Amino acid sequence: MLEDIVSNVSGARHAILLSADGLRRGATSGMSADLADTISAAMSGMQSLSRATARFAGPEDSPKWQQTVIEFKHGWIFLIAAGQGAYLAVAAAPDIDMQEITFRMHQLVSRLGKELMTPPREMADKQ
Repeated sequence: MLEDIVSNVSGARHAILLSADGLRRGATSGMSADLADTISAAMSGMQSLSRATARFAGPEDSPKWQQTVIEFKHGWIFLIAAGQGAYLAVAAAPDIDMQEITFRMHQLVSRLGKELMTPPREMADKQ
């Protein structure tokens, strides 16, 4: 289903599904496993930073993070929540239709539903 985004949205380059602790759960073809793992770890950190700075954007009474958008000269990165403990990141060209890509990302998350729930890993010493 991740391939649907890059196949059906002009300018979408790559998509990665990741867990909150940075593990790759899925990635579109055309990316090496090493790159997908690196980006998964980075996006996990990015969502954590975004959540930690949410109060900067508005009232302190439980601000809720919605998405993170990063702009580069050569494109965009979009990051959204994809269920409990899961996130969806998409890399896109500079001329991407931002409304379409975010709509398609949320649509994909809705389609995948509960399959995306990732419980936190247990500590090794608790086994």
